Amino acid sequence: MGFLCLSRLRSTCGAGRCTLLLRLTSHRFSSEVYMRYIFFFVLSFALWLLLSGHYSFYHTLVLTMGILSCAFVVYLAGRLDIVDEEGIQINLARHIVVYIPWLAWAIIKANIDVAKRILNPRLPIAPRIVRVKGTQKTDLCRVIFANSITLTPGTVSLDLDEEDIVVHALTKEAADDVQSGDMDRRVTTALEQ
Repeated sequence: MGFLCLSRLRSTCGAGRCTLLLRLTSHRFSSEVYMRYIFFFVLSFALWLLLSGHYSFYHTLVLTMGILSCAFVVYLAGRLDIVDEEGIQINLARHIVVYIPWLAWAIIKANIDVAKRILNPRLPIAPRIVRVKGTQKTDLCRVIFANSITLTPGTVSLDLDEEDIVVHALTKEAADDVQSGDMDRRVTTALEQ
């Protein structure tokens, strides 16, 4: 039955068209890929809800248009082959929940430290550039680590190469904190499981 539907679909769609529909109906399409498409749709719709501000069912037309636009985005992403393991990492969503609160607390502590140094001129500011080793295996996790360093006030990632991240730190304490490897371990533990 599935083969018959595929052959009919190929004859009606023509060459090169309806590839997402073919991919969705083929037997080689695994449940993991289905989950990626569903996760991408749910994530897109959640972002749409957040940005639109229409949370009520009284706006059924607007909600329907949001659902249709998110479905269209998922369809286009499937046609462009960008819904893959690297682009949509479902396991990342589970583990990021552990990392985000820790990062938020680190940002708050660094904000307080930088504000104290600005308001009290007697506190030392000793800018320095340091190299930090990253233990992440994937490019995505390395970029998340570098961005986490930049998000923390008092430190900025300047360069990211295969082994090191070049970081500008506002103080010796900030440089020591980055070089201690705590953030590196947390990124690796939370995002590469």
